[in-house]
Amino acid sequence: MQQHQLGSELTSSAIGLGCMGFSQGYGATDDDESVTAIHTAIDAGVTLFDTAMSYGSGHNERLLARALRDAGEQVRVATKFGIVRTDSGVRLDGNPARVREYCDASLQRLDRDVIDLYYLHRIDPEVPVAETIGAMAELVAAGKVRHLGVSEATPAQLAEAAAVHPIAAVQFEWSMLWREPEHDIVPTARKLGIGLVPYSPLGRGLLTATLDPTTVATSDFRRNDPRFRGDHLENNLTQVAALRDLATRLDITAGQLALAWLLAQGPDVVPIPGTRRPTRILENAAAADVALSPADLEDLEKLVSPESWTGDRQSFAAPGTTRSTS
Repeated sequence: MQQHQLGSELTSSAIGLGCMGFSQGYGATDDDESVTAIHTAIDAGVTLFDTAMSYGSGHNERLLARALRDAGEQVRVATKFGIVRTDSGVRLDGNPARVREYCDASLQRLDRDVIDLYYLHRIDPEVPVAETIGAMAELVAAGKVRHLGVSEATPAQLAEAAAVHPIAAVQFEWSMLWREPEHDIVPTARKLGIGLVPYSPLGRGLLTATLDPTTVATSDFRRNDPRFRGDHLENNLTQVAALRDLATRLDITAGQLALAWLLAQGPDVVPIPGTRRPTRILENAAAADVALSPADLEDLEKLVSPESWTGDRQSFAAPGTTRSTS
C-alpha cells in the first residue's frame, strides 16, 4: 500500500484501521473474529492501528495486543487518553499529574514498550491544553511515546498544543458526509505541519451504500446522530444513491470512492475506517489504489455537493465536549 506522512517523521499506510468497533458502539463483538479481521488488515498492508483507553474500558487495547503479538516492525499503534468511562458515565481528564499513569496503563494493556502515536482524545475544558501537552512531551523524553497527537481540537487549541511540542497528527471526523473541517482545522493543521487522520471517513457506514436504515436504532453511534434520523436520513440516503451511481461508473464501490476522495485531498491524510468484517477491510485497503482524475473529483462535487447533506453532528456530543466521542 502507498505510504502517507503524518507530521515530519511518522510514515503510515495511506489507510489505517479504526479499532473502536471491535469493543463498542456497533453491537455484539467476537474477539476471535476481531483478531482475524486485524490480521487481514496487516496482510493487506495496513500499518496504522488506532485504539483508545476508553474503547471498551481497556478491552480494545488488550485485544489489539493479542492480535499484533507476532506483527512485524512496520506496524504502528496509536492510542488515546482523556475520555474516562465509569459506571456513572463519561468524563474528560487532561490532568497533567495523571498523564503518565494513563500512558503506563495503556502500555501494559498493549503489551508494548513504546506507543507510536499518543493522542489527547478530548481536551479537558478544565485544563489548559498546553499543560496536558507538556506532560505528554515528558513521555516522549522518557521513551514511552514516539509521536504526539490531538483529537477534536479547535484551531486555536491545535496551535497552542503545537507551540509546546511537535504534533504529528490531529484526529477528527471528516468525510464526504461531514465537510466542516475543511473551513478551519484542515488549513490550520497544514500551516503547522500536522498530519490529518479522519475518523468515520465512511460516514459511520452511510457512505458504503450498504447500510440498512432499520438497524440504526441498534447502534450507539448512529441512533443519536441527527444525520441518521427522520428527514435527514431520507435526504442523505438520496445523496448516497448518487455516490453509488458514480462509483458504479468508475467500477468501484461507494465506500472505495468515499475513501479515494479523502486520499485525493493530500499525502498528509490517513483515514482510519473501522469495520469488523475482513471482506470490508480488503475493500477499504484497495481504495488506496484508486486514482481519481480531476474530472472525477469535479463530478463528485457536482453530484454530491457539501451542501447537499443534512443533519448537524455537532449536536451529538459527549459531556463537556462539542463533538461526538469516537
